[in-house]
Amino acid sequence: MSDRLLHFRFDKETPERLDKYLVGLLQEFSRSRIQGLIEDGFVDVNGHAARKAGQTLERGSTVTVRIPPPAPTGLIAEDIPLDVVFENGDLLVVNKPAGMVVHPAAGHSSGTLVNAVLGYDPEIEGIGGEERPGIVHRLDKETSGLILLAKNERAHRWLQDQFRLRKVEKTYLALVDGKPPTPSGRVEAYIGRDPKQRKQMAIVSEKKGREAISEYKTLESFNKHTLLEFHPLTGRTHQIRLHCAFLGCPIVGDAVYGRKTSTLGLNRHFLHAAKLKIALPNEKQSRTFEAALPDELTAVLDLLRKGV
Repeated sequence: MSDRLLHFRFDKETPERLDKYLVGLLQEFSRSRIQGLIEDGFVDVNGHAARKAGQTLERGSTVTVRIPPPAPTGLIAEDIPLDVVFENGDLLVVNKPAGMVVHPAAGHSSGTLVNAVLGYDPEIEGIGGEERPGIVHRLDKETSGLILLAKNERAHRWLQDQFRLRKVEKTYLALVDGKPPTPSGRVEAYIGRDPKQRKQMAIVSEKKGREAISEYKTLESFNKHTLLEFHPLTGRTHQIRLHCAFLGCPIVGDAVYGRKTSTLGLNRHFLHAAKLKIALPNEKQSRTFEAALPDELTAVLDLLRKGV
């Protein structure tokens, strides 16, 4: 892929900063990305390399922006089947299976969702960062369900803003051991790194963690288990798993924050991202996407309903 050249003429009466002017024109890029292009010599003003991001543009100035192709990530595209729930020119909505890691990390260099997406659409490489192309949010390895991936920089920035501003409505289904103190409620408990187990998170004090808020309601009650619907209002790592444990009803199969041995013989935890409601770029009405419970989780509920 070759560089993309863009040419502009500044015709405003009032002088303006170069980076501010380009942010208004190149809405697919963040201000920091544009400032990086200027600092790296990819922006010319009146035929000469821009001196700095804060350079003032006068009426009649010409601006040329050279946008280099995404840098190679070193990630390997793999032919792994994907359950694509929705796709357009801006994003993918994928129903991730349990057991699939979202992006490569230590111990997981292949077989990840990112490897699969690069095999499905190589153009996503480099979108939103070299190490996690297209990734806007995450799901734990053993959590199944819906996850969004951006296909271009503009969509990546838009989706990030939707999550940051808490405009995305997320619905999870969780089967827990026991039952919560009340059939429905709201959990506000700060989450931070576990001081004793650095690879884990924990409920901590306000000074040591970040605000984490979840709302829940009971969908079904069984003899020793409860099916809950969770709506996380924040997006902290392991939030629902920790909040369930905090309520005294850990998620079935969660050997980290719950019982070491699954009470129902599951080889994964019973947590599924079932629904996402979000406004997409250039669309006025929000869309709702859904993913049915995987067969192994449906089978567990069927047994509980039969009283087995």
